[in-house]
Amino acid sequence: MHEDKLYRAALNGEQDEVGELLAGGADPNQVAEGEEEGLPLCAAAAWDRLEVIRTLLAAGAEVNGRESGGWTALLWAAANGHADAAELLVEAGAEVDAANDDGDTPLTLAARRGALGVVRVLLDSGADAAKYDGDGDTPLDIAVDWVGVHLESALLDQIGQEGWEYVVGRQFAKDGTELVTVAGRSPDGTETEQVQAQRGHAAVATLLEEATDARPPVERLVARALAHRDTDEDAETWWIVADTLGKRADDETYEALAALCVSEDAREREFGVDAIAQFGVTEDAKPYRERTLPLLQRMATTESNPQVVRSVLAALGHQGDPRALPQVLDIIGRPGHQRTMTDAIALADVLPADHAEGLELLISMTEDADDEVRDWATSGLASLEADTPRIREALAARLDDADMRTVAEATRGLAERGDDRARRGAERVLKESDDDYARDLVTEALAKL
Repeated sequence: MHEDKLYRAALNGEQDEVGELLAGGADPNQVAEGEEEGLPLCAAAAWDRLEVIRTLLAAGAEVNGRESGGWTALLWAAANGHADAAELLVEAGAEVDAANDDGDTPLTLAARRGALGVVRVLLDSGADAAKYDGDGDTPLDIAVDWVGVHLESALLDQIGQEGWEYVVGRQFAKDGTELVTVAGRSPDGTETEQVQAQRGHAAVATLLEEATDARPPVERLVARALAHRDTDEDAETWWIVADTLGKRADDETYEALAALCVSEDAREREFGVDAIAQFGVTEDAKPYRERTLPLLQRMATTESNPQVVRSVLAALGHQGDPRALPQVLDIIGRPGHQRTMTDAIALADVLPADHAEGLELLISMTEDADDEVRDWATSGLASLEADTPRIREALAARLDDADMRTVAEATRGLAERGDDRARRGAERVLKESDDDYARDLVTEALAKL
């Protein structure tokens, strides 16, 4: 009986109830046998109950425990698109390639759902991108089959009940892809069914192609990016394709992207710029910069589309070359230009230490009304090689900022310059903020003093 209650509590995310039942002797590895049978950990994973997962694991739940059909908690997390749950389970030792009785692996299930976030977790954890499922399909086969499918119609077909009423819902999943839900109800209201999928198959296919050394034509990848530009929450597919093409680092691909930069279509120009901005870039080299910089400098003069100009600005910053400074200043200073964090990032990336006008402009951005602009401008100011009283005072002025990440960046900049005022910033962040990035930044800064 305890086990049935534990399963239901895990399913519903009732953290306190789960803790009490475990303290009372409930076995986290006992399969519940009521109407809802299964393992508590599998139930929690299927519904993304993260705190419950942590509690069950701490209480001795077997991370690779199997319930009916050979399903593990990781398989359930993958099938339902829960990347955070999948990451917790992998960190606890979940077998990333373990299949259920039908041959489904976590990666094939995530590919079928279009769950970009889960696929990233699994690939980063060493999952076998070429492993077949029970039908003889690889994760890539599955993802490619779903690219271009009308998702709503496919989900309706899965329910397949004539005469039912259906409602289609759309929202963004945690990984930024669109989550499509189709809910059906029988005419008399006694039966209901719901199915879901994510519109992440194009991005998933691109990641799996890279993982298996497949090399689809540039045109096919560009078409994926363009088709999903306004579908994902933050252009996830767009940037995955751009990153994949950038890693190719060959002349043929470069020329194809350069041709996009002069296309008559503004969206193609935007993608061409975004992809070529970091083409072939590694930690130690930027082999295409001498070809890319003149192209971008010319576009800064000729381009009129605001979104493409924004991409050009970001791309100029990515070059990290002071020769791009005149174009960066020109774009930022144009009448009607709307300031964003891109301005601060690009300016800081190309600003020479002795350029007074550029330095004052960057400092003015550290005082902007927008939190993101102040944060990135302060980060850029902190990262400059120069160490002057003007820079130190501008950084110190941000120690009282309302945005804790801005305070943390100012603290870092002061600490790197050996300025003891950094201690005040660190103390404030550690006392007032629960932002892990900000706290880690000031902790590292303190170690430098």
